[in-house]
Amino acid sequence: MATPQKSASVQPRPQPEIAHPATAQRRPRPQIGHLLALICVILFCLFPFYWMVTSSFKNQQDLLSPTPKFLFAPTMENYQRAVSKFDVVASLQNSLIVALCTTGLSLLLGTPAAYALARFDFKAKRDLWFWFITNRMISPIVLALPFFILARNLKLLDSPLVLILIYLTFNVPIFVWICSDQFRNIPKELDEAATLEGYGSFGIFWRIGLPLAAPGIAVSAIFSFIFSWNELLYALVLTRSRAQTAPVVATSFMSGYELPWGQIMATGTMIVLPVIIFSLIVSRQLVRGLTMGAIK
Repeated sequence: MATPQKSASVQPRPQPEIAHPATAQRRPRPQIGHLLALICVILFCLFPFYWMVTSSFKNQQDLLSPTPKFLFAPTMENYQRAVSKFDVVASLQNSLIVALCTTGLSLLLGTPAAYALARFDFKAKRDLWFWFITNRMISPIVLALPFFILARNLKLLDSPLVLILIYLTFNVPIFVWICSDQFRNIPKELDEAATLEGYGSFGIFWRIGLPLAAPGIAVSAIFSFIFSWNELLYALVLTRSRAQTAPVVATSFMSGYELPWGQIMATGTMIVLPVIIFSLIVSRQLVRGLTMGAIK
């Protein structure tokens, strides 16, 4: 019998080329669009600060010009008048004292409180946590009159101490709110291991809790400092002359007869500039603390 011949080796079919649309050329377009949108947002946010700084170096004629002047001869006259006419330097010192003392005391009181609420169980825990959370929900103007009467009866009006005590009632809850979440994310196995090593509650808090929650503590301190530095309502109600902070002095430029915009802008620049420098210095800690725990 004739055996059938073997068929020729079958070659694999060539794969059809997939037509790729020209998406590779279009991919940079969304990125460029996002970049342009980001630039627009940054310019929108920075333009008020730019206008305030440039206006502080303009004379009265350039400030009141019908058309905005971007090219002008800078002058320090507004800063000289602001410092000589109003005690801006002393008010900046008062703001610095109040902000630093409030931040330090909030750190001293709020950090252990946050650790206790996050790591221990006790009877009044829910009630205390509810008070910390709802403290920020109260409108500040509602408490202005009670705080004034209390400060008057205690003879604390026009003193930095009254501002420090009042700011603590708002800053300590912020510390507890932010730091408690940081302490809660620390594995309890570390506490058990430290207990086996012979550490007590304070030793665990000092050697384990504080280092691991440092980013959140830094964020809380930053927020506390900025709030104490910028606060106006209670400083305006509770101070007269000796303990006036910088925001209060900035409002004293306005009167029913004139609005010295150059001096107002110069004072505003001196108030905002330290906060901006401080924020730039601690920006890494701020971003690290805000993003801690976001990715697991």
